[in-house]
Amino acid sequence: MAKKDPYAALRFKEFRFFLFMRFAMVFAWAMQFVIIEWEVYSITKDPWKLALIGLIEFAPAVLTALFAGHIVDQREKKTLLVKCLLGFSIISLGLFLITVPSIQESLSLSNTLVIIYVLVFFGGFVRAFIGPTVFSLLSLIVPKKHYPNAATWSSSTWQMGSVFGPAVAGISIGLIGVHWSMCLVFGFTLFALLGLSQIKRKPILNPKIGEPVFKSLLAGLDFVFKNQTILGAISLDMFAVLFGGAVALLPIFAQDILKVGSEGFGILRAAPAVGSIITMLTSAYFSLNKNAGKKLLIAIFIFGGSIILFGVSEIFWVSVFAMFLSGVADGVSVVIRSTILQLHTPDHMRGRVSSVNSIFVGSSNELGAFESGVTAKLMGAVRAVVFGGCMTIGTVLVTAYVSPKFRNLDLEKEVEDLEKES
Repeated sequence: MAKKDPYAALRFKEFRFFLFMRFAMVFAWAMQFVIIEWEVYSITKDPWKLALIGLIEFAPAVLTALFAGHIVDQREKKTLLVKCLLGFSIISLGLFLITVPSIQESLSLSNTLVIIYVLVFFGGFVRAFIGPTVFSLLSLIVPKKHYPNAATWSSSTWQMGSVFGPAVAGISIGLIGVHWSMCLVFGFTLFALLGLSQIKRKPILNPKIGEPVFKSLLAGLDFVFKNQTILGAISLDMFAVLFGGAVALLPIFAQDILKVGSEGFGILRAAPAVGSIITMLTSAYFSLNKNAGKKLLIAIFIFGGSIILFGVSEIFWVSVFAMFLSGVADGVSVVIRSTILQLHTPDHMRGRVSSVNSIFVGSSNELGAFESGVTAKLMGAVRAVVFGGCMTIGTVLVTAYVSPKFRNLDLEKEVEDLEKES
């Protein structure tokens, strides 16, 4: 067998710009979410108000996700993504303006919160379209035989952006404050648009242009629920993200439990980034496709254990290690799940399948933040985190027991068959 090229997808110029665009976009979005969390908790000191942030973004994202998938499958992908990024930049600009000290002083606390929540709410609508559009665009940039390698680099880039953004947010809040941190977010949305401008418009591969919306949505749902591999992967990750949402409570741990301030908050947020970098480097050279089902289950089990360790720890550096470990495990999970979706989804259904995935997994980040905030309000932050970690491990054990087919999933042969076809 020919030696695998870990940089195969990177040899395509448009794919490199795609990664640049995706990193800038995810970095900005993740950074913005953390800045909002910090600001809301700082001015209210109420876990319930913190929990509402996730719920308010989750609701519109889920309600419009399936419709967004239908639109993505019917439209040209680059143009649609440009519109999404323009919407995101407008929301970021609005948050930048609402955090101007003089403007905040002229508004009551309740009015400030309402404006923040409204902007987050509209961000949920934009989020519903971004996920399936990016997923579909990726498959149009690289040849099919390079999908697994492209999925590894793409998911690793997403992972890096999703953890570096919060890490930089925590550090920048301490150095330049919330207002100018939001200015950085707006700047990165413009970088994302710059990267996207270097990618050409792509053909629409859906043979059923103009298909009735309801029929299209049912076809997408039917495909996902009949494909046990895709359904198993996204369901498992959904429960892990839902119950393992300790990061949503990091402002509470940093300020009230570990007492390390914004600098310590930034380090805690940076720790998963280090873990994800290790995942990116190793997964590019050492394939995760062999025994992918077992590796995915083990990774999420370790993720749950790291969340429990973080919850019970009262030592700052132990907490940092727990966050690092969660980043390593989550990175493995993301790479394997992304590979499964790319290999098992037909071109004409990528938007709809990705939208279902966003309901199961993408929006569960926000719902997980809501769940963590509510449980923290009811039982305290420490018990809430430990409870979430235990539920994550329980989900892994149940899945491994009831689904031996998923447990024994192996993607190596599928990848080899694609390489032979080429």
